[in-house]
Amino acid sequence: MTLAFYLARRFLRALLMVMGAFWGILFLIEMVEKIRSFSADQVGLKEAALLSALSVPASVYTILPLIMILAAVVLFLGLARSSELVVIRASGLSAMRMLATPVIVALLFGALMVAVGNPIVSATTKRYEEMANRYRQTGADTVSIGREGVWMRQGTEEIPGGQAVIRATRANLDATELYDVTFMIVAPDRGPIRRIDATSALLTPGAWKLTQAKDWPIGASTNPERDAKRADSLNIATDLTAARIRDSFGTPSAVPIWDLPKFIASLENAGFSARRHQVWFNMELAQPLILAAMVLIGAGFTMRHVRFGRSGAMVLLALSAGLALFFLRNIAQVLGDNGQIPVILAAWAPPAIALMLSTALILHLEDG
Repeated sequence: MTLAFYLARRFLRALLMVMGAFWGILFLIEMVEKIRSFSADQVGLKEAALLSALSVPASVYTILPLIMILAAVVLFLGLARSSELVVIRASGLSAMRMLATPVIVALLFGALMVAVGNPIVSATTKRYEEMANRYRQTGADTVSIGREGVWMRQGTEEIPGGQAVIRATRANLDATELYDVTFMIVAPDRGPIRRIDATSALLTPGAWKLTQAKDWPIGASTNPERDAKRADSLNIATDLTAARIRDSFGTPSAVPIWDLPKFIASLENAGFSARRHQVWFNMELAQPLILAAMVLIGAGFTMRHVRFGRSGAMVLLALSAGLALFFLRNIAQVLGDNGQIPVILAAWAPPAIALMLSTALILHLEDG
């Protein structure tokens, strides 16, 4: 147990050191990018630093596997250079038993990042988007999914500064066709002035095409029900496009993992495809296995005595293998999002393959 705690402490120290280095580098890069992206009238140095601090956690969280393999390389190179690795092996401890401690630390760290780090990253990302939109003077997301259905918001041409709030019970996969839809036209100084209910609404270039519509003139009539008009077809001008609606859903990473199952259910109930969010959810659950695989990959190439030479080449091989796994995971995610491979295969195949190959490499080196 004394040796296990010692290895765990060394590994955590290396992990925090590498993560801190990446955090500082990414913060400086983000600072430069924010100063370039915003004018001096929009943000000063203090605001740029705050925006950078809010955006860095998402970047660090994305490259956690690369940070883990670098920490593993730092750990095993340090043990090899101080000859501690030789002493540990000479005491009769096998490679797999010695690696049990770093792998367990990686699994626990991965579970902590998924359970605690993921919600923190989601919160900082949301806060960053709100502040950036305020500085750019742009609106918030156009689309929202809730228990009551799909909610949208758009500007109106008939009323300067007015907005149309749209609610639909369900929609098609890309929200360009809404069903059981209600349009509420709101004036900035008078409140709701018009309500339109329709069986369906189809998004066409520049307008919503409503079918079986009923129009209540709320603001211009003392008896809106008496003056309501019915129409088989009605057009409502809009500046929304299919691409803008799709982008308004945001990325799955913007939803905390604890809320993701409920959000997926809401998407499916509203008629949308939740495949991207399902892939992301399963990949987050598989995150600890990816981190453990990175430790084994780093150990397979660098857990050797420095007298054997070629330490630099082994480090490059370890980093190349880690990058290959990182890109394989991203490719699997894209294929899963597009529906070309099953969700479970996209999320769990890369860590399973990496664990098996890295374990086979270590066993081969151990047994000669």
